[in-house]
Amino acid sequence: MLDISLPQSIRFERQSDMEATVTIEPCFPGYGLTLGNAMRRILLSSLPGAAVTELKIRGVQHEFSTAAHVKEDVVEILTNIKQLRPKLLDTEKTTLKLSLKGKHTVKASDFQINSQVEIMNPDLVIATMTDEAASLNLDLTIEAGLGYLPVETREKREKEIGRIQVDAVFSPVRNVSFKTEHVRVGGVTNYDKIVLGITTDGSISPEDAFRKSAQILVDQFQRLTQSSDDAETEKSQLSVAS
Repeated sequence: MLDISLPQSIRFERQSDMEATVTIEPCFPGYGLTLGNAMRRILLSSLPGAAVTELKIRGVQHEFSTAAHVKEDVVEILTNIKQLRPKLLDTEKTTLKLSLKGKHTVKASDFQINSQVEIMNPDLVIATMTDEAASLNLDLTIEAGLGYLPVETREKREKEIGRIQVDAVFSPVRNVSFKTEHVRVGGVTNYDKIVLGITTDGSISPEDAFRKSAQILVDQFQRLTQSSDDAETEKSQLSVAS
């Protein structure tokens, strides 16, 4: 029986806590693109993470307003807030609060301590308070989710005056690059080597992101091997359990 060979080597080379290169070889001819593309898509779109979904600034009615004695307008503050990388701990939703007065460069580390969330980039600059008379009060809603969720695709919520919804990027993986190279196996020279470069936001290691993404693919393809009767049985069991 002729079998399609499986990769024999998977190597991780870590550049930092957030960056690593994964080398997979040798892959059956043509499977480099098949596996590499699939892993890249799953890594970028299908791992759970957390993001800011709503923002409230005391005294500000909408995103085109300005805050007194604050250098940045609300649109700029919103842009900075979108770069915040939270990691939720044993919850799917929480609130971060900030209350400051006087001249101050506002950073993510200035938010009040919350045991349900960890900020992975505490040095992120949020705003610049330019006068001793300045006062800034922020409430951020942090939620868990998958992929990218723009404001217009969300379920309509009762809109509170002054509460601004934020386009949310939940994915903990910031960037994935991949390339394939030919390698020799015996006398055959067109086997593939996959080189994946993975960068995360620090809430998950590149190695864990890779393995969880691979497991998602395994689970999806496992379903394809089931008969329709098996799938219906599992569906019925899930319905009963819920």
